[in-house]
Amino acid sequence: MKNIILLLLLLSILFISSGQTYEQQTLIPTLEKYLAAKPLEGLLSYLHIPYYGTLVSIEERGYFAFIEFLLRKGAHLFMFGAVAIAVVVLMPKPKFWMAFAITVGLAVLDEFHQSLTGGRTPTGQDVLLDSIGAFIALSLWNLYTKISYRPKRREKTVQHH
Repeated sequence: MKNIILLLLLLSILFISSGQTYEQQTLIPTLEKYLAAKPLEGLLSYLHIPYYGTLVSIEERGYFAFIEFLLRKGAHLFMFGAVAIAVVVLMPKPKFWMAFAITVGLAVLDEFHQSLTGGRTPTGQDVLLDSIGAFIALSLWNLYTKISYRPKRREKTVQHH
């Protein structure tokens, strides 16, 4: 039951987020307040990320908008990774590819919902990012379950004659 509640909570957060305009969810004022000294600006200025037909960088967007971009895209990875885990634990026999497909379907629905919100641009690149987050999380989950559920080997006792 708690796994269903977790999945519904995550999907609710995504639904609310996708239904907000950029202005409603911008992080820039908060970033300007807490990162006024622009930490790591020199290091981050080397990053140029291809996204939606452009190279996103500090030079192209400015420091605070670039940090916001990184946080938003990181949130895609994290949220859809969490959704994928919530989906796989609900399955009677966890199946990697089924959980992955369901999560990608939810990502497509999330982008569609976003298309209905003014001032938002749904992109296939976000679905790809969501899919990568799901794949990474499910791979880590698979590894965790294999390690934690393998039978423990008994040590052989040495007999002295």
